[in-house]
Amino acid sequence: MIQWPRAVYLHVPFCLHHCGYCDFTLVARRDHLIPQWFDCLQRELEQHRRESGARLPVDSIFIGGGTPTHLSVLQLQQLAELIAGHFELQPGGEYSMEANPDGLEAEKLRVLHEAGVNRLSLGVQSFDDDVLQLLERTHRADAAAEVVCEAASILPAVSLDLMFGVPGQSEASWQRTLERAVSLPVVHVSTYGLTWEQGTPFFRRQRSGELQRVEEELERSQYLQAIQQLTGAGFEHYEVSNFARPGWQCRHNLVYWRAEEYLAFGPGAARYVGGVRSTSCRSVVKWLRSWSEGRACVEEEERCEPEQRAREAIMLGLRLRRGFDVAEFESRFGVTLQQLAGAALDQGLRRGQLELADGQLRLTETGLLLADSVTAEFL
Repeated sequence: MIQWPRAVYLHVPFCLHHCGYCDFTLVARRDHLIPQWFDCLQRELEQHRRESGARLPVDSIFIGGGTPTHLSVLQLQQLAELIAGHFELQPGGEYSMEANPDGLEAEKLRVLHEAGVNRLSLGVQSFDDDVLQLLERTHRADAAAEVVCEAASILPAVSLDLMFGVPGQSEASWQRTLERAVSLPVVHVSTYGLTWEQGTPFFRRQRSGELQRVEEELERSQYLQAIQQLTGAGFEHYEVSNFARPGWQCRHNLVYWRAEEYLAFGPGAARYVGGVRSTSCRSVVKWLRSWSEGRACVEEEERCEPEQRAREAIMLGLRLRRGFDVAEFESRFGVTLQQLAGAALDQGLRRGQLELADGQLRLTETGLLLADSVTAEFL
């Protein structure tokens, strides 16, 4: 009998505008596809219901995008009813929804509250209008701040996404963004360096010389600046890119970082169930066509062998600032850390990038600045 995961992700692929740096699965200005998407999402959920045989109890629901709040008030209500018909959020569970400031009026926020959403992840990116313009965001700083305050008056928790390493973004600009963020009623902040994903307009503009990447030293300085200002304001730096007020860590994302299993639905959604990782096709149109014919649309599928699962757990666990408990890891996977990845472990310790303390393996401050490369050594 399958032990179904207790974390669920649903993907809403609609946006008002497709920002030039974004590599997520989405379509912009194609709202005529929303009714078909609802029909296909219902088909996908019903197929899972036939497999599970029941409305599943879950501890976290995360609705991402795209821009889920691009849906109308009536469509948000429809989505909430669809989710409630297939999943039962347990008492104390976390129900998150991503949003952009534009179009997020009070009526939509009230609908989210009535549906049980208790955590809003708001894609502000910056409180500098020049940076927002370069990133092709359609909101402006003052309006975003107003939305944050209104959202916090209706929903229990508001999280901000902020971006550094943006061309033309000075340290002073980044500092002002951080200062404004901590002055607002938010309980969580995620900070991400701008990435240049192949196939995006930003990548092409960078290749043509129209945009230039910031110097690595400046990006490093901005990251350290975020750590200093956010922790100084009382936020706990609990994951490489994430900061939270005490008790407000993102419980859904902790499922990923603890290498636990999760369900996922919608175009481009990635799931991990029964030791199998699979991803729905990233083409929204292809996904719609497939489910309209009653066929699942899976682009990638991989059964993870025990060694691979253990190695991935190390990589993900090291993203947490407290790291992971070595004894628990070895009990869970039936192998010692030294047997599995002794060379990578010894090298990280010798270079001062890793440390073992109180049974926890974690990144040092030096390792934190090289997190991607240090953790990749364990794969």
